[in-house]
Amino acid sequence: MSVWDFFSFWILLSAIPLLFAACASTPPAAQKGDSYTIAGKRYYPISSSAGFVQRGLASWYGGKFHGRLTSNGERYNMYGRTAAHKTLPFNTYVRVTNLKNGRKTLVRINDRGPFVHGRIIDLTYTSAHELDMLEDGVVQVKIEALGYAHKKREAGKWVRVYEKPASYTEGDFTIQVGAFALRENALRLHASLSRKYRETSVMVFDRGDERFYRVRVGRYSRLEHAEAGAKRLQQQGFPNAFAVARDK
Repeated sequence: MSVWDFFSFWILLSAIPLLFAACASTPPAAQKGDSYTIAGKRYYPISSSAGFVQRGLASWYGGKFHGRLTSNGERYNMYGRTAAHKTLPFNTYVRVTNLKNGRKTLVRINDRGPFVHGRIIDLTYTSAHELDMLEDGVVQVKIEALGYAHKKREAGKWVRVYEKPASYTEGDFTIQVGAFALRENALRLHASLSRKYRETSVMVFDRGDERFYRVRVGRYSRLEHAEAGAKRLQQQGFPNAFAVARDK
């Protein structure tokens, strides 16, 4: 058991709202759909990434941040393929192209940043290596939003495909309330929420090196309704609640 999970276990036993205050991400207000302020500047996460293309500087963050919480409640893994962006919806996959050498990488947005003038995306060590930018540190890139990832059966096996939904505001949405490395902690929260909320579930996310158990509540056909539900949960003592697309 990690130190974090040991701490989470005891907090859950005493008061669930305190748990969420303790595991607030960095920046704490950088939840999907909510504006947040860093160094006096306010940022407004967007609800739709349809057609999103951006050019600017990419940087990468490594060992100093490895294992810390990201803005969507996951642990940062410098060997994974994720990224920080100031405004793109969490769990959006983007293609990043190094304009210096043409090399590309695919990453999933799970954090906020980088908060340095001119920089548009912060990559993991692995993604930076794929772009051959480790020595340069900062390079000019182009990023293109691909949409959410879905599993599709091809040639007798499940593969991941990237599909742009017909609408980023209409579809199948839910609210993520917490994410845990220990299944037992997720089940405790699930049991507590199930007494009050319908459509409560625990989704398993396998990052490759570690599994996370995401506790989610509700089912909505419109993003705006899911975001309104997330705001109500925040007001009821779950400050880390945010709207997400349901996993297929």
